Amino acid sequence: MSILRSIRKAYQFFVDIPLKAGTVLNQQYEVLNVIGTGSYGILYRCKDLKTNDYKVVKQLRLSKQRSKKEIKLFENEISILQKLNHNNMPKFFEAFTHNELLFYVMNYIEGDNLEDLIFYKKVTFNEEQSLNLLADLLVLVDDLHNKNVYHGDLRIPNIMMNNNHLFLIDFGLSEQNPSSGEMKEQDYFDLGEILLYLLYTTYPTRNKKALPWTEELSLKNETIYLLKRLLQIKEPYTTTKDILKDLQAALLANK
Repeated sequence: MSILRSIRKAYQFFVDIPLKAGTVLNQQYEVLNVIGTGSYGILYRCKDLKTNDYKVVKQLRLSKQRSKKEIKLFENEISILQKLNHNNMPKFFEAFTHNELLFYVMNYIEGDNLEDLIFYKKVTFNEEQSLNLLADLLVLVDDLHNKNVYHGDLRIPNIMMNNNHLFLIDFGLSEQNPSSGEMKEQDYFDLGEILLYLLYTTYPTRNKKALPWTEELSLKNETIYLLKRLLQIKEPYTTTKDILKDLQAALLANK
């Protein structure tokens, strides 16, 4: 299996060469630089030559275009982006092909993702700040769920921050109208993991022995209860309304 993975990686290395700066796509978008690479896509920051503002153009890797399944995932992401209507989520503009490669365009969101803020810029969040950030994120998740869209990949790299405003990005693994409730449960579980990440930013790592978060972190009982239900240690949440109720109680306890 590791040999096959190595062969696949080598194949992608030679086939999936990012576009050079200065390349103009669809007679409108000038490539400035690569801002992200994923398992099936490459993200470029581009200058819109018609409006003079920045856009993000996502390309499906050439190596993935040989798979109908990967193309379908790319088209599904486009379909979901077209459904979004929130200032704190990507705005879709158009999809196009260029030299037989598949692309779509969305607005450029400035800022840093939570992963970079926590691990590189060493930003910390106390308990109240962590809960407030979760409250902002819950608003976005609730908006998605009301559209029967489930993100499926709520992680700190997919949350952007700019001037204390939170943005949710990367809908590559999202689903519309799933047949079961697993996607909703996954989103709620992921919210719990994000909250844990935030809470650990103020934890002094002096202990050599790894302990459960319930022993390592000193938290209000209301926050512990909220976390246990999000992480499905206690009865899992089934609605964002119930999460919000317990979240408000935890925030009140931290005043």
